[in-house]
Amino acid sequence: MATVRFSALEKALSHTPKEVVVPAEKPSKYFSERVFTRQKMQEYLSKEAYKSVVDANEKSCQIDRKTADQIAAGMKAWAMDQGVTHYTHWFHPLNGATAEKHDAFFEPTDDGGAIENFSGALLVQQEPDASSFPNGGIRNTFEARGYSAWDPSSPAFVVGKTLCIPTIFVSYTGEALDYKTPLLKALNSLNEHATAVAQYFDKDVSKVIANLGWEQEYFLVDEALFYARPDLSLTGRTLMGHASAKDQQLEDHYFGAIPERVAAFMRDFEVEALRLGIPVKTRHNEVAPNQFECAPVYEEANLAVDHNQLITEVMSRIAGKHQFKVLMHEKPYKGVNGSGKHNNWSMSTNTGVNLLSPGKNPKANLQFLTFLVNTVMAVYKYSDLLRASIVSPGNEHRLGASEAPPSIISIFLGSQLSSNLDEIESKVSLSDKMSPTEKTELKLDIGKIPEILRDNTDRNRTSPFAFTGNRFEFRAVGSSANCAAPMITLNAIVAKQLKEFKLEVDAIIEKGVKKDEAIFKVLKKYITASKTIRFEGNGYSQEWADEAARRGLSNIKGMVEAVKAYISPDALALFDELNILSPREMEARKEIREEIFIKKIQIESRVLGDLALNHIIPTAIRYQNILITNVKGLKDLMPNADSLPQMKMLEKITFHIGEVERMVRDMIAARKEANKIDEITHKAEAYSEHVKPFLDQIRYHIDKLELIVDDEMWPLPKYRELLFTR
Repeated sequence: MATVRFSALEKALSHTPKEVVVPAEKPSKYFSERVFTRQKMQEYLSKEAYKSVVDANEKSCQIDRKTADQIAAGMKAWAMDQGVTHYTHWFHPLNGATAEKHDAFFEPTDDGGAIENFSGALLVQQEPDASSFPNGGIRNTFEARGYSAWDPSSPAFVVGKTLCIPTIFVSYTGEALDYKTPLLKALNSLNEHATAVAQYFDKDVSKVIANLGWEQEYFLVDEALFYARPDLSLTGRTLMGHASAKDQQLEDHYFGAIPERVAAFMRDFEVEALRLGIPVKTRHNEVAPNQFECAPVYEEANLAVDHNQLITEVMSRIAGKHQFKVLMHEKPYKGVNGSGKHNNWSMSTNTGVNLLSPGKNPKANLQFLTFLVNTVMAVYKYSDLLRASIVSPGNEHRLGASEAPPSIISIFLGSQLSSNLDEIESKVSLSDKMSPTEKTELKLDIGKIPEILRDNTDRNRTSPFAFTGNRFEFRAVGSSANCAAPMITLNAIVAKQLKEFKLEVDAIIEKGVKKDEAIFKVLKKYITASKTIRFEGNGYSQEWADEAARRGLSNIKGMVEAVKAYISPDALALFDELNILSPREMEARKEIREEIFIKKIQIESRVLGDLALNHIIPTAIRYQNILITNVKGLKDLMPNADSLPQMKMLEKITFHIGEVERMVRDMIAARKEANKIDEITHKAEAYSEHVKPFLDQIRYHIDKLELIVDDEMWPLPKYRELLFTR
């Protein structure tokens, strides 16, 4: 194995950066050239067909089958002009990846010829196998029928020679088997209830849109080294490996000059992303060595989710051309920062107003405070559900590791807004005078909400849910996550909260209270009720964990425990009332998360057991034999020579070998016992409590052996090689 390691290292070091091929045109010229945009629709569709697509997006109108035939014909004509030969319904099953089944436009005719065919029926609906994707018990293996249905709000695009049509994916009985179906429902619910509240301030508001700007963190590793590490290639993370003497402690990588080879990769995938309509704008080095980030311009949430899923595919494909592998695991390397996918979320109206942006007059700021406080209240009420929306085995390693937000859900507003909300809480009515403040803080006129200045308070990277000027940043989302999961929950809980807010305000108005005063009274009540969720300090500290416990906030560190929030009475009632997910669908999602957890821990334990028994222990024994021969030789040739250092090394190697072998045996036994359990939650708990702990325990002893065994004999690339490949 040592030969494999060094040949992999030699191959990795032999790479030279590829020359970046920059298109002759400006990015604005080729942006969305592979997307069936509205501009292209106007060129390829009739006015009737084009109008039906626009109305479907803006007015939620259904497209009839006759019009669908026209749209399909135009879409096919555009795609074939791009050299396309196949089409696919592209959807997001609950395994976290994307799925596609390609069919050719080509169809033989009865006279022995052939035509290219693509009908409205094929555009609107297809029938993939619903039993072969995660379904949480909704479908049996013998119940295979499922449907994918076109989502007109996310435009079709071309990858290679295939036309990709974004779709939802549901079972034969209509239950959602994907992320997009409940996301679209959550966005519709937010639109309904946020619009109703926004009309308190502007009757021209007819639509509220949830916006999302994601920040995708990732690691790059040389392809040769990746394949020389079975743990990395099979699980996405290193199950062993002692820390490099140098990693991120000098803080010299963050925002540093991008290595030439990495820059070539970035440029290539950005060009491809822009052609696919993904508005990537930002790139930079992240904190850990070989860790980077890309981020786009904000988009409507549904499209942003599709684009995030698509860009991870693009990055993986382009990375291979540069002999890289992209690591999206939240914690591929122990001891250095892991990767997140910060979800920056806001709401805007059809009139062009960001509802989370402070305004320049009293009316605008009362509107801002209304949506701000309702969001805070929603997170306060459903913090456990929000925590459940970002669970994964990988994120379990990342959260609370003094590099990412803690497992405790809290909200950071900044000193300015926090002091303002405290002052509002202390007032009896909207007409009360507010105390003078410094010019960088809020200044409130008599009876009205005045100008609020943005960006005059520090940011808090330790907060899982932070207000950052005109949006909330949900920092706790993991890098491998489908953004739809947290977006479904966040939009749903805010929709529910705004619905309740309007009912309360209207009830007060009916008693003869003026509208602004009624809004003020309800906001004051919410500010008081949700105060415990607000925290401005260091979320990494033990003091905060202790304080959070005193406040009654949950600190759910394990995935298996966290995901139970999916079937809490409040969660089931919330999603059912808003017609987003039924109790059966919620139970299925919980079961799918548990099943994925079990399988990932099972795979990790098997890989670690194999590496330990078949690679690490044999290597350690070979080195042990060399030391034994050395000691014997010393005693024969130089009886008085000091062989104590070698003897101590032999003792350490013998101890660690014994511990690794014993623990692997115990881990296998624990896994076999867990596998006997039929009930999924109990099985997941058994894997969490009795199998997973062995991973770190075995790793400890292997990492100690790595420090002792001859470097040339060690079978796997080490951290200093993985983290600093150029």
